[in-house]
Amino acid sequence: MKDYLPILSRSPLFKGILDNEIEAMLTCLNAQTRTFEKGKYLFRVGEATTTMGMVLEGSVRIEKEDYWGNRSILAQAEPGQLFAEVYACEPELPLDVNVIAAQDCVALLMDVRRVTTMCTSACEFHTRLVRNLLASVAKRAYALTRKIEHTSRRSTREKLLSYLSDQADSAGSGTFSIPFNRQELADYLSVDRSAMSAELSNMRKEGIIDFDKNRFAICNPTELREETP
Repeated sequence: MKDYLPILSRSPLFKGILDNEIEAMLTCLNAQTRTFEKGKYLFRVGEATTTMGMVLEGSVRIEKEDYWGNRSILAQAEPGQLFAEVYACEPELPLDVNVIAAQDCVALLMDVRRVTTMCTSACEFHTRLVRNLLASVAKRAYALTRKIEHTSRRSTREKLLSYLSDQADSAGSGTFSIPFNRQELADYLSVDRSAMSAELSNMRKEGIIDFDKNRFAICNPTELREETP
Protein backbone atom coordinates (compact mmCIF):
# COMPACT_ATOMS: atom_id res chain seq x y z
CA MET A 1 0.00 0.00 0.00
CA LYS A 2 2.97 2.32 0.53
CA ASP A 3 3.36 2.56 -3.26
CA TYR A 4 -0.09 4.18 -3.45
CA LEU A 5 0.41 6.70 -0.62
CA PRO A 6 1.13 9.60 -3.05
CA ILE A 7 -2.25 8.99 -4.72
CA LEU A 8 -4.05 8.55 -1.42
CA SER A 9 -2.57 11.69 0.13
CA ARG A 10 -3.66 13.77 -2.90
CA SER A 11 -7.18 12.32 -2.92
CA PRO A 12 -10.10 14.41 -1.60
CA LEU A 13 -10.99 11.66 0.89
CA PHE A 14 -7.69 11.94 2.77
CA LYS A 15 -7.25 15.70 2.42
CA GLY A 16 -5.48 17.11 5.49
CA ILE A 17 -4.49 13.67 6.78
CA LEU A 18 -0.80 12.75 7.08
CA ASP A 19 0.69 9.63 5.47
CA ASN A 20 1.14 7.79 8.77
CA GLU A 21 -2.45 8.67 9.69
CA ILE A 22 -3.67 7.39 6.32
CA GLU A 23 -2.00 4.04 6.92
CA ALA A 24 -3.66 3.75 10.32
CA MET A 25 -7.01 4.82 8.87
CA LEU A 26 -6.84 2.17 6.13
CA THR A 27 -6.75 -0.45 8.84
CA CYS A 28 -9.77 1.16 10.51
CA LEU A 29 -11.60 1.11 7.17
CA ASN A 30 -10.81 -2.56 6.54
CA ALA A 31 -9.37 -1.38 3.21
CA GLN A 32 -8.49 -3.95 0.55
CA THR A 33 -7.08 -3.60 -2.94
CA ARG A 34 -8.53 -5.49 -5.88
CA THR A 35 -7.55 -5.69 -9.53
CA PHE A 36 -10.15 -5.62 -12.32
CA GLU A 37 -9.67 -6.22 -16.03
CA LYS A 38 -11.14 -3.78 -18.55
CA GLY A 39 -14.88 -4.35 -18.93
CA LYS A 40 -15.30 -6.15 -15.61
CA TYR A 41 -18.06 -5.07 -13.24
CA LEU A 42 -17.09 -3.71 -9.84
CA PHE A 43 -20.72 -3.16 -8.83
CA ARG A 44 -23.97 -4.05 -10.61
CA VAL A 45 -27.48 -2.63 -10.70
CA GLY A 46 -29.61 -4.05 -7.90
CA GLU A 47 -26.76 -4.75 -5.52
CA ALA A 48 -26.67 -3.25 -2.03
CA THR A 49 -23.30 -2.35 -0.57
CA THR A 50 -21.59 -0.70 2.37
CA THR A 51 -18.36 -0.56 0.39
CA MET A 52 -17.07 2.47 -1.46
CA GLY A 53 -14.11 2.43 -3.81
CA MET A 54 -11.20 4.62 -4.80
CA VAL A 55 -9.35 4.20 -8.08
CA LEU A 56 -5.61 3.62 -7.58
CA GLU A 57 -4.72 2.70 -11.17
CA GLY A 58 -6.67 2.93 -14.43
CA SER A 59 -10.23 4.25 -14.37
CA VAL A 60 -13.84 3.18 -13.86
CA ARG A 61 -17.10 4.35 -15.42
CA ILE A 62 -20.45 4.79 -13.73
CA GLU A 63 -23.07 3.76 -16.30
CA LYS A 64 -26.79 3.26 -16.55
CA GLU A 65 -28.73 1.20 -19.08
CA ASP A 66 -32.40 1.44 -19.98
CA TYR A 67 -34.72 -1.48 -20.66
CA TRP A 68 -33.50 -1.74 -24.27
CA GLY A 69 -29.82 -1.71 -23.35
CA ASN A 70 -29.08 1.89 -24.33
CA ARG A 71 -26.11 3.10 -22.31
CA SER A 72 -25.70 6.45 -20.58
CA ILE A 73 -22.40 7.33 -18.92
CA LEU A 74 -22.95 9.29 -15.72
CA ALA A 75 -19.34 9.79 -14.66
CA GLN A 76 -15.81 8.45 -14.85
CA ALA A 77 -13.46 8.06 -11.87
CA GLU A 78 -9.68 8.43 -12.26
CA PRO A 79 -6.88 7.66 -9.75
CA GLY A 80 -7.62 9.23 -6.39
CA GLN A 81 -11.35 9.61 -7.07
CA LEU A 82 -14.15 7.79 -5.25
CA PHE A 83 -17.05 5.77 -6.62
CA ALA A 84 -20.17 4.16 -5.10
CA GLU A 85 -19.79 6.32 -1.97
CA VAL A 86 -23.39 7.59 -2.19
CA TYR A 87 -24.84 4.07 -2.24
CA ALA A 88 -22.45 2.81 0.45
CA CYS A 89 -23.67 5.54 2.80
CA GLU A 90 -27.24 4.23 2.44
CA PRO A 91 -27.05 0.42 2.12
CA GLU A 92 -30.85 0.12 1.93
CA LEU A 93 -30.65 1.97 -1.39
CA PRO A 94 -29.78 -0.60 -4.09
CA LEU A 95 -27.50 0.54 -6.89
CA ASP A 96 -29.33 1.75 -9.98
CA VAL A 97 -26.04 2.04 -11.89
CA ASN A 98 -23.22 -0.24 -12.97
CA VAL A 99 -19.61 0.49 -12.08
CA ILE A 100 -17.34 -0.92 -14.79
CA ALA A 101 -13.58 -0.91 -15.32
CA ALA A 102 -12.98 1.50 -18.21
CA GLN A 103 -9.47 0.01 -18.45
CA ASP A 104 -7.45 -2.43 -16.39
CA CYS A 105 -7.58 -0.96 -12.92
CA VAL A 106 -6.68 -1.34 -9.27
CA ALA A 107 -9.31 -0.21 -6.77
CA LEU A 108 -9.16 0.36 -3.03
CA LEU A 109 -12.37 -0.89 -1.39
CA MET A 110 -13.32 0.54 2.00
CA ASP A 111 -16.15 -0.14 4.44
CA VAL A 112 -18.15 3.08 4.84
CA ARG A 113 -19.60 1.84 8.13
CA ARG A 114 -16.15 2.36 9.60
CA VAL A 115 -16.35 6.01 8.55
CA THR A 116 -19.87 6.83 9.71
CA THR A 117 -19.34 5.30 13.17
CA MET A 118 -16.54 6.20 15.56
CA CYS A 119 -13.72 3.69 15.32
CA THR A 120 -12.74 1.77 18.44
CA SER A 121 -9.28 3.38 18.44
CA ALA A 122 -10.89 6.85 18.50
CA CYS A 123 -8.68 8.24 15.72
CA GLU A 124 -8.16 11.96 16.14
CA PHE A 125 -8.30 12.31 12.35
CA HIS A 126 -11.64 10.49 12.04
CA THR A 127 -13.62 13.75 12.04
CA ARG A 128 -11.58 15.02 9.11
CA LEU A 129 -12.33 11.83 7.18
CA VAL A 130 -16.07 12.21 7.78
CA ARG A 131 -15.93 15.84 6.63
CA ASN A 132 -13.97 14.84 3.51
CA LEU A 133 -16.48 12.10 2.68
CA LEU A 134 -19.39 14.53 2.97
CA ALA A 135 -17.54 16.92 0.66
CA SER A 136 -17.06 14.10 -1.85
CA VAL A 137 -20.76 13.24 -1.80
CA ALA A 138 -21.59 16.92 -2.34
CA LYS A 139 -19.19 17.12 -5.31
CA ARG A 140 -20.78 14.00 -6.80
CA ALA A 141 -24.20 15.66 -6.60
CA TYR A 142 -22.75 18.79 -8.22
CA ALA A 143 -21.19 16.75 -11.05
CA LEU A 144 -24.55 15.11 -11.79
CA THR A 145 -26.18 18.54 -11.80
CA ARG A 146 -23.62 19.69 -14.37
CA LYS A 147 -24.37 16.65 -16.53
CA ILE A 148 -28.09 17.43 -16.40
CA GLU A 149 -27.30 20.98 -17.48
CA HIS A 150 -25.34 19.70 -20.51
CA THR A 151 -27.86 17.08 -21.59
CA SER A 152 -30.85 19.42 -21.15
CA ARG A 153 -29.64 21.58 -24.06
CA ARG A 154 -31.81 21.26 -27.14
CA SER A 155 -29.29 20.48 -29.88
CA THR A 156 -26.16 18.36 -30.18
CA ARG A 157 -24.08 21.50 -30.75
CA GLU A 158 -25.46 23.17 -27.64
CA LYS A 159 -24.69 20.07 -25.57
CA LEU A 160 -21.13 19.95 -26.89
CA LEU A 161 -20.58 23.67 -26.30
CA SER A 162 -21.89 23.40 -22.75
CA TYR A 163 -19.69 20.41 -21.96
CA LEU A 164 -16.51 21.74 -23.61
CA SER A 165 -16.93 25.14 -21.98
CA ASP A 166 -17.27 23.42 -18.60
CA GLN A 167 -14.16 21.32 -19.23
CA ALA A 168 -12.13 24.39 -20.20
CA ASP A 169 -13.25 26.19 -17.04
CA SER A 170 -12.33 23.16 -14.90
CA ALA A 171 -8.90 22.90 -16.51
CA GLY A 172 -8.34 26.64 -16.28
CA SER A 173 -7.07 26.53 -19.85
CA GLY A 174 -8.32 26.64 -23.39
CA THR A 175 -6.45 23.39 -24.06
CA PHE A 176 -7.55 20.31 -22.16
CA SER A 177 -8.19 16.57 -22.32
CA ILE A 178 -11.53 14.90 -21.70
CA PRO A 179 -11.87 11.42 -20.14
CA PHE A 180 -14.00 10.00 -22.97
CA ASN A 181 -13.54 8.62 -26.48
CA ARG A 182 -16.12 9.57 -29.11
CA GLN A 183 -18.63 6.84 -28.29
CA GLU A 184 -18.30 7.47 -24.57
CA LEU A 185 -18.78 11.21 -25.06
CA ALA A 186 -21.90 10.54 -27.13
CA ASP A 187 -23.21 8.25 -24.40
CA TYR A 188 -22.42 10.86 -21.73
CA LEU A 189 -24.26 13.62 -23.62
CA SER A 190 -27.06 11.27 -24.76
CA VAL A 191 -26.59 12.06 -28.46
CA ASP A 192 -26.03 10.07 -31.63
CA ARG A 193 -22.33 9.49 -32.23
CA SER A 194 -22.44 10.20 -35.98
CA ALA A 195 -24.35 13.43 -35.48
CA MET A 196 -21.97 14.47 -32.73
CA SER A 197 -18.87 13.73 -34.83
CA ALA A 198 -20.33 15.75 -37.71
CA GLU A 199 -21.03 18.67 -35.37
CA LEU A 200 -17.50 18.56 -33.98
CA SER A 201 -16.13 18.70 -37.53
CA ASN A 202 -18.37 21.67 -38.33
CA MET A 203 -17.21 23.49 -35.23
CA ARG A 204 -13.58 22.90 -36.21
CA LYS A 205 -14.21 24.21 -39.74
CA GLU A 206 -15.81 27.31 -38.24
CA GLY A 207 -12.70 27.91 -36.14
CA ILE A 208 -14.44 27.47 -32.80
CA ILE A 209 -12.46 24.43 -31.62
CA ASP A 210 -9.69 22.09 -32.65
CA PHE A 211 -9.12 18.55 -31.44
CA ASP A 212 -7.03 15.43 -31.70
CA LYS A 213 -8.71 12.35 -30.23
CA ASN A 214 -9.64 13.37 -26.66
CA ARG A 215 -7.44 16.50 -26.65
CA PHE A 216 -9.36 19.73 -27.32
CA ALA A 217 -8.44 23.37 -27.81
CA ILE A 218 -10.75 26.37 -27.75
CA CYS A 219 -9.63 28.43 -30.74
CA ASN A 220 -12.04 31.33 -30.34
CA PRO A 221 -13.16 31.78 -26.70
CA THR A 222 -15.27 34.84 -27.53
CA GLU A 223 -17.21 32.99 -30.20
CA LEU A 224 -17.59 30.00 -27.90
CA ARG A 225 -19.16 32.19 -25.20
CA GLU A 226 -21.48 33.75 -27.76
CA GLU A 227 -22.51 30.30 -29.04
CA THR A 228 -23.04 28.84 -25.57
CA PRO A 229 -26.71 29.24 -24.54
